[in-house]
Amino acid sequence: DIYLLPFIKPVHVRRHFPDEKIESWTDALDVAIKSMPINPEKRNILLCHQFITGGVRSESEEVNVGGSDNVDVGVFEPFDYVALGHLHKPQSVARETVRYCGSPLKYSFSEANHEKSVTIVNLGKKGDVSIEKAPLTPIRDMREIKGKYLEVTSKEFYKDLNLDDYYRITLTDEEDQPDALSKLRIIYPRLMRLDYDNLRTRCASDFSESVNVASFTPLELFEKLYKEQNGGGLTQAQRRYLEKIIDEVWEDIN
Repeated sequence: DIYLLPFIKPVHVRRHFPDEKIESWTDALDVAIKSMPINPEKRNILLCHQFITGGVRSESEEVNVGGSDNVDVGVFEPFDYVALGHLHKPQSVARETVRYCGSPLKYSFSEANHEKSVTIVNLGKKGDVSIEKAPLTPIRDMREIKGKYLEVTSKEFYKDLNLDDYYRITLTDEEDQPDALSKLRIIYPRLMRLDYDNLRTRCASDFSESVNVASFTPLELFEKLYKEQNGGGLTQAQRRYLEKIIDEVWEDIN
């Protein structure tokens, strides 16, 4: 017997079971499942679309604050196999026979290391369930690479890579590379995302502190802002350049 249970919220179930105490998502699923005419002597399969406690999400999936949409796996006890939809990573939850098959393709770079597959469930006699996984290999994979600009643009670095894949590149240079996205796409034509991982991006600046601007020179104010934004001070070359600009601006004002 195969049962189909769409994505439901507690508010949906309360409407149909006004006499039941439904305070959580687990309560809602429990009430809905107990209303099914399940014959425990038969092999029972449930197709369900919910988030089960313990499942691993990806960043491309909607997340409820605090995990309020979690459902305890215990509500599925009457079923020999539970085929879950909702999470993109192939995985079993609590027991092998409660399983997300996962999405057939990768939909965000948080899934770059997922091994996508089709789940094949073999049902023998009551209680005899075995599972196989048939791998899915996309025409173009999603890949993440990280390094300095000169490193990732070196032929020695990318010669063994499939450059037709979709890429996320994280540059570790302290200085941003001018027009890096366009230049990198010459080598990686399907570059989808470019990030930086350096002192500036790792610095969690707090701009809540009030500053008495009258007590600072224009150069000192700029240095303070630059340090808070970038996690480090100006170079000597940058300082000389700014001094020149500030002198020119003040000369025009006066």
